[in-house]
Amino acid sequence: MNTAVAQKVQVPDIAAQVTYAMRIMGISPIPRNYELFYEAYIGSNPKLTRELAALGSKATQEELDEIGSQYFGHHHGVTAMDGVHTRIVGELEGLLRLLRQEQTSLESYNRLLDETVVRITGKNATSMDLIRSVIGVLTEATGDTISQGKVMVENVAQKSLEMESVRKELDEYKRIASTDSLTQLANRRAFDDKLSAIYNSTMAHNVTGLILADIDHFKKINDTYGHPVGDKILASVGSVIRANVRKDILVARTGGEEFAMIIEGNNEEEVIAIAERVRVALEHTPFKNSKTGVNYGPITISLGLCMASSAEGPGELYSKADIALYCAKNGGRNRTMPFEDGMKKDFAKNWLIYRR
Repeated sequence: MNTAVAQKVQVPDIAAQVTYAMRIMGISPIPRNYELFYEAYIGSNPKLTRELAALGSKATQEELDEIGSQYFGHHHGVTAMDGVHTRIVGELEGLLRLLRQEQTSLESYNRLLDETVVRITGKNATSMDLIRSVIGVLTEATGDTISQGKVMVENVAQKSLEMESVRKELDEYKRIASTDSLTQLANRRAFDDKLSAIYNSTMAHNVTGLILADIDHFKKINDTYGHPVGDKILASVGSVIRANVRKDILVARTGGEEFAMIIEGNNEEEVIAIAERVRVALEHTPFKNSKTGVNYGPITISLGLCMASSAEGPGELYSKADIALYCAKNGGRNRTMPFEDGMKKDFAKNWLIYRR
């Protein structure tokens, strides 16, 4: 494994710059807007950047959402989630109406039973006609109540099926909202949630590691072959990473050509080995157009990593892994670099894009 330590590493504070740009343009600082401007800032999609710039400083939320729906599939989930919420409320209200009807029916039946007890225990209780009348009333009321109960069970069962359908739909929207549409890996939102949860348990610190990876010279790839080819390479790189790690490891696309892995249950040596396995696998993966014969490769990545036990919180963990990544870049690329105390500790870059 090649290692090198850069003497001075400049870590751009992308989050602050994006936030500032949104503020001066009067853009609401909500996650879906942040994602648009983040992607525009890093230049991973020039067409998106141009369309946002064309809106000027008076962009409406409707205009931003229209652009978002074109480039990010999970933006459709914004209005869809609202629709699902409305449906859930409607189904719950319907279920409550059924329960209220059942309660009213049972209360009426209880009142009839009380009245019957009074009549039976009255002075004329020996009258056979009265007893026959009471039995007839009770039989009819009981039959009606049982019949209503069966209908109630059927209605509740139907409501349960409808609620289950809505739940599955909601789960799918949640999956879409946490998935990068290009690579089908976890997106930055899902990564932020997972990273922030690492320090909820002190037991896992020694066996949890963060790997940040960046495709080497990706801008040159885009400039040479165009962004459609660049997108295909991004998707292929994501597939190679996913195929070379365990299923329980979270693999996310966190930026334009940036990827991340959160590895639980391994010590530092094992985390380094996982990073190296991914790096070598990608280095030996052919990137060739089967129709034209054009060879886009070799495609390589640089990786930086840090163990959770070496940081006080998710922000510091991300920053140290990010510094290790920059050292890997400055040290010649196509290498894995674990964080070391001698590296420059500049924690300016913000890991958390999707703030709650």
